[in-house]
Amino acid sequence: MTGAAGQPAISTAPPPAAGRLRGVASSPVREILALTQRPGIISFAGGLPAPELFDAAGLREAFATALADDAYGRTLQYSTTEGDPQLRAAIAARLGRRGLPTEPDDVLVTTGSQQALTLIAAVLLEPGDVVLAEEPSYLAALQCFQMAGARVVGVPCDDDGLDPDALAALVRREQPKLLYTVPTFHNPTGRTLPLARREAIAQVAARLGLWIVEDDPYGELRYRGEAVAPIAALPGARDRTIALSTLSKVLVPGLRIGWLRAPAALHRALVVAKQAADLHTSTIDQAAAAHWLTTCDLDAHIAGLRAAYGPRRDALVEGLPAALPEGSRWTRPDGGMFVWARLPDGWDAEALLADALEHEVAFVPGWPFYAGPPDRATLRLSFTAHDTEEIAEGLGRLRAAVDSRP
Repeated sequence: MTGAAGQPAISTAPPPAAGRLRGVASSPVREILALTQRPGIISFAGGLPAPELFDAAGLREAFATALADDAYGRTLQYSTTEGDPQLRAAIAARLGRRGLPTEPDDVLVTTGSQQALTLIAAVLLEPGDVVLAEEPSYLAALQCFQMAGARVVGVPCDDDGLDPDALAALVRREQPKLLYTVPTFHNPTGRTLPLARREAIAQVAARLGLWIVEDDPYGELRYRGEAVAPIAALPGARDRTIALSTLSKVLVPGLRIGWLRAPAALHRALVVAKQAADLHTSTIDQAAAAHWLTTCDLDAHIAGLRAAYGPRRDALVEGLPAALPEGSRWTRPDGGMFVWARLPDGWDAEALLADALEHEVAFVPGWPFYAGPPDRATLRLSFTAHDTEEIAEGLGRLRAAVDSRP
């Protein structure tokens, strides 16, 4: 094709996307969330905190303080990459109280813990590297590692989570760069890894040179049982674990405040990657979060979340026998936000979702959470965003969708 004066026509098509995006699909979870925005839908799909439990008043005061005449010159200015010193100190103190001794200089504030995963991938992964992850695993982490060009290999799991013996065999066979795990109230299954298995994983790391990324966004949302020590605090893993968490589930997700705690050997490289990504996380949001954490009672706030979410979990788990087809199975999580279910052989959760949407109820099919061949009979349900009456109504609609299947 030629243009004026016989010159080649200039294409207006955009350049092709970079090769690193090949094979990285859009998140079905985000697409389902878009479908559930219409009024009347009861959605068990997204891992959304309950907005009525947000401390809007406390955050309003925190932002007002951050914007006061003696503060706004700092809080509206560029800032250091590592993060607000007051916020880092508050995060370090909180981690220490939860059994993970931490200094402020160990902490890098990130724009949500999702950015922490992106930084880790940028620093540690080369195309073709292997990442191990629970099978199934957190979908957005799989996307992140795949975009870095890594090959994600699933580690077999049972009702107690990741199998340490299978992990050791895979480490020897695959020589992975790292293991990614959500050991407490796992997304998507809700399972919690027992202490004995955490200790075994730490010993695998020490013996075979494995690096661990321990993601803990849900650990404070416990409704029964006792807290389990973080893998990052255990002998053998202390110097080989990057620990991630966030305020999204215990305060509000809109602040996009997350963090990573990294051994000194990696900390500087992660800071450089953060500089290249966005210079620093929002200064004003960090300042407001720091004020809230240092003046409000986080323990009391989390106790309120637990008091609200525990009955919602119970309502969902106790209602599933009547909602799902006979022969279905599901997890009974001690905390977090999710229940993982498996329909009987021959069922396809994605096909059921189409009927469920016709009955104005939604969930997430399980297949996108698999690094390897998926189990299409699985699904994830979240219980935090609806009260017990809405959960009962949603499960009734789900039963109607099940009954509508041929």
